[in-house]
Amino acid sequence: MQKIVFASHNPNKVAEIRQMLPPGVEVLSLDDIGCTQDIPETADTLEGNAYLKASYVKEHYGFDCFADDTGLEVDALDGAPGVWSARFAGPGGDARANMEKLLQLLEGKTNRKARFRTVIALALGESYHYFEGVAEGEILERRTGDGGFGYDPVFRPHGHTGSFAQMTPQEKNLISHRGLAFRKFKAFMDEIVPRKGG
Repeated sequence: MQKIVFASHNPNKVAEIRQMLPPGVEVLSLDDIGCTQDIPETADTLEGNAYLKASYVKEHYGFDCFADDTGLEVDALDGAPGVWSARFAGPGGDARANMEKLLQLLEGKTNRKARFRTVIALALGESYHYFEGVAEGEILERRTGDGGFGYDPVFRPHGHTGSFAQMTPQEKNLISHRGLAFRKFKAFMDEIVPRKGG
């Protein structure tokens, strides 16, 4: 059995990943290995933040590890909020405050093109591997839908009439940035696990 750490404290995310990976892989959370601190995400790119988390676990705990980071990139805002997506409204801000700030900044703008991007960094043995998922779309003028989380109520993916927040989790996962990135990661793990004797 190959053990690998998912750099997350979120039990729901960890459970979701456990179901995706092949039987020869045991996924551990940060809590499982006794890592209770929040790993600083101080890089200015999604790739950098994912690397910081994966490399921290590898260096301090000795486990192979993967970590993800996600951001919303809006063309009219020169790619913002990007790595600041979760903290866009400032300290103490929540998802609603982040969306309100975004909608205010885009008020009157005709270019509302945006994309969600997820990057996974995998520290495996002595090497690092990266997997990216991108969902292109646009920012709506108002919040629609009650599902999802984060910016989902204001993001409409290309080819769809509703926001991410109007989709079921299954529908969203088929086209979402995170779903695409993790399917690439899963395909990679499916290939290497038999050779690792997992």
